[in-house]
Amino acid sequence: MESKANDQVRALKAHLALNVRNVEQSIGFYQKMLGIEPSKVRRGYAKFDVQNPPLNLTLNEAAFKERGALSHLGIQVGSTDDVLMMRQKWEAAGLVTRDEMQTNCCYATQDKTWVRDPDGIEWEAFVVLQDNLPETAACECGTRLAEGQPEPARRETATNENVQAINSCCSPEPVSIAR
Repeated sequence: MESKANDQVRALKAHLALNVRNVEQSIGFYQKMLGIEPSKVRRGYAKFDVQNPPLNLTLNEAAFKERGALSHLGIQVGSTDDVLMMRQKWEAAGLVTRDEMQTNCCYATQDKTWVRDPDGIEWEAFVVLQDNLPETAACECGTRLAEGQPEPARRETATNENVQAINSCCSPEPVSIAR
């Protein structure tokens, strides 16, 4: 898939994923703030599809001591070709990328590429291929630890290096390392 220098990615909307202590409580606040109902609610997870301004806002329940912590940021694009074009653009700019293709994340099948800012904040460019997967669908976002290995096995073999990635998305139960 070759791309010309003048090709433009048509970004659909910004994506913000926020860690919250209590999803139900946060849903109430964001319904009031945004004036809309969530488009998707699962255990420990909610999504608001805001039209104005264009925003894909997700709430991910996670335990933390201080105020809410940023999970990750993203740019939703229209196709896998757009994801690959973003990756090419980021790599051409000298950024290190990592891909997650055909991954189940946030109860949707997605293709995505990631970069990380100097403070460790991750940004993704992603396309949703299939949405509204059931709650029983495994969440693999940020967790491609061993190709083809199911989610429970990855959780059981979590290490200090990958526990943050496992907890970074829609995991309803944070993973911790036994000491």
